[in-house]
Amino acid sequence: MPQRIAILDFETTGMSPAHGARAAEVGLVLIEGGRIVDRYQSLMNAGQHMPWNITQLTGITSAMLQTAPPAEAVMREAAAFVGKAPLVAHNASFDSKFWVEELQRAGCEALHPFACTVLLSRRLYPEAPSHSLGRIVRHLDLPPADKAHRALADAEMTAHLLLRMQADLQRRWHIPEANHALLQQLQTCPKKQMGMLLQRLADAHIQPALF
Repeated sequence: MPQRIAILDFETTGMSPAHGARAAEVGLVLIEGGRIVDRYQSLMNAGQHMPWNITQLTGITSAMLQTAPPAEAVMREAAAFVGKAPLVAHNASFDSKFWVEELQRAGCEALHPFACTVLLSRRLYPEAPSHSLGRIVRHLDLPPADKAHRALADAEMTAHLLLRMQADLQRRWHIPEANHALLQQLQTCPKKQMGMLLQRLADAHIQPALF
């Protein structure tokens, strides 16, 4: 049975929850069997103002946040939407910190494993001029976002990127399903050893969890 994976993106009031930043918008996309099967998006009121420079980037204003649902309620909905699906984000080291912080504030467990499409892109498409989300999407001729730097739009772009990665792994390396465990192994593989690992997987026709 195909694995369901959740793709996550946050818009936030700053760079790190360790420095007091909070999530301002969450976007989630579920993929399964090579396609997008569901979506979730919400602004969230964490009691903070949106800095001017982030408003210029995202279009999200402090007034929009003031009328949004409470952050804790949004995160409980997001956790229910994701369920037990593993998570993927573009630059997961950023989004995973906010996911854990905001779920803990909402009284929910944050046990989901993460994979990162930035790390995967650097290994699977080393010829790309950049691995930022917008530029790797253009490089691979994937569907662009309707509204860049909004949570659901960026999550959808990341979903299309991940689906392309899974398709390339199947087409080029005959790996039946690029499941989350495989993605986690690939993203930590030294770049010089990627060809060897992919050939090993292709020859064995097994997932890395069975190694």
